[in-house]
Amino acid sequence: MKESFKVCFCCVRSFKVKTSEPPQEIKKLFDDYSGDGRMSADEMLRFVIEVQGEKHADTNYVKDIFHRLKHHGVFHPRGIHLEGFYRYLLSDFNSPLPLSGEVWQDMNQPLSHYFLYTGHNSYLTGNQLNSRSSTEPIVKALRSGVRVIELDLWPNSSGTEAEVRHGGTLTSTEDLQKCLNVVKENAFVVSEYPVVLTLEDHLPPDLQKKVAKMVSKTFGGTLFRCTTDEHTECFPSPEALKNKILISTKPPKEYLQTQVSLGSTTDESVKAKKVKEAEELIQDEDEETVAIEYRDLISIHAGNRKGGMKNCLNGDPNRVIRLSMSEQWLETLAKTRGPDLVKFTQRNILRIFPKTARIDSSNYDPLVGWIHGAQMVAFNMQSHGRFLWMMQGMFKANGGCGYVKKPDVLLSNGPGGETFDPSSKNLQIKTVLKVGIAGIPLDTTSHKTETDTDEWFPVWDKEFEFPLRVPELALLYIIVKDYDSNTQNDFAGQICLPLSEIRPGIRAVRLHDRAGEVYKHARLLVRFGLEPR
Repeated sequence: MKESFKVCFCCVRSFKVKTSEPPQEIKKLFDDYSGDGRMSADEMLRFVIEVQGEKHADTNYVKDIFHRLKHHGVFHPRGIHLEGFYRYLLSDFNSPLPLSGEVWQDMNQPLSHYFLYTGHNSYLTGNQLNSRSSTEPIVKALRSGVRVIELDLWPNSSGTEAEVRHGGTLTSTEDLQKCLNVVKENAFVVSEYPVVLTLEDHLPPDLQKKVAKMVSKTFGGTLFRCTTDEHTECFPSPEALKNKILISTKPPKEYLQTQVSLGSTTDESVKAKKVKEAEELIQDEDEETVAIEYRDLISIHAGNRKGGMKNCLNGDPNRVIRLSMSEQWLETLAKTRGPDLVKFTQRNILRIFPKTARIDSSNYDPLVGWIHGAQMVAFNMQSHGRFLWMMQGMFKANGGCGYVKKPDVLLSNGPGGETFDPSSKNLQIKTVLKVGIAGIPLDTTSHKTETDTDEWFPVWDKEFEFPLRVPELALLYIIVKDYDSNTQNDFAGQICLPLSEIRPGIRAVRLHDRAGEVYKHARLLVRFGLEPR
């Protein structure tokens, strides 16, 4: 087959259009499961059960496959030819992830038992220094399944209203009411599970009061309030919080302590005196309408890192909190106190945020947080790159609802009461994946195929094997590059998949661009094998 193209309107060139031919392995499989050049419904059923591991498949499942192929003109009442079989393998129906998109994990556990799809400075459109603030990235994040939105609140220039901006930078401001409105309008478009609005506020008490009234009026009945002490020892579950918006910030007292701690004095007695004076100021301004009203708005209390690195993970047995720390703090604690981090996150919520040096809105390795139980690994969603692809891959799991249940190894202790240590060298291999892989340090490795010179339909015909100790935390990350002998290889596509949900067999893996958007016609045909040990 040939097609002609006009070039510069002055000449004509002919290009041979190459069609995709099934690889030899696919041809052999078709021959093994078919007769007389056709695969009948019974033969297809045997194939999807034995090769694809679809143990639940029945004749209706196969009829559905055949029905989809009718529209492509590759179906025959007596069965399908090789072309139809190959088209089925490359179809979206043959995805490596479950087709239903349903939430299948237990959603009745406390919030601290889940990883939450979390954004950082959700209102920024670009870098952290001088980019534009807008409601657009908030809408995009929520419609991508993000469940935790962060807004930085500061007094405006006149000090009379609260506004959204990245303090101490040249970024523009955005109207708080507009931000709250788009959260309300888009919170439950793609997921009915709760949205957490983290307010990193830098407001005096009078503006906190205004924000409390604004939030209450905007969200109305969708706002979850802790009216009793029932959730002080344990967070409620995602199931109980469906279609609810939760506010997470520092209560007024903690806010005042933070402001004092940011001051220049190092004298603890002076700091204590300032805190007491500030608390008395709140009471003088009618505590009934300022402190209490703002405090009642909060359903996830953000605590201070009291006592520095040494004591910040001690926790309170009578009260659960959300603790925030930078990626640098996390990396330091992970080296010496990994089990303590895991223990803290069994009841409390740990939020990790990018270090301030990431002015380009780049991201960090999310697995450092996840393998230590951190529920809110906050990311700059407006960025690109491998770490964001890993984040997107993780939250493809559980129907893309924005909540992924933490594996049992992070939630329970061993027979001797010991807590899981992600850096342990003594973990036993539980699963072998045959197809890099990313996970706990011992599970993190990568392989590279040889370069295939076929420019249109490369066939690598290569098998890799990955022994895994904690498969529940593993991600399969694939990147395709266009080889260039003279310059740096060009990016061609990428995909990251949660290993816990990959279906065995030969699957059509759709590639995505740098921004995480799916390519319409670029797929890899990959065979997956999972062997328990």
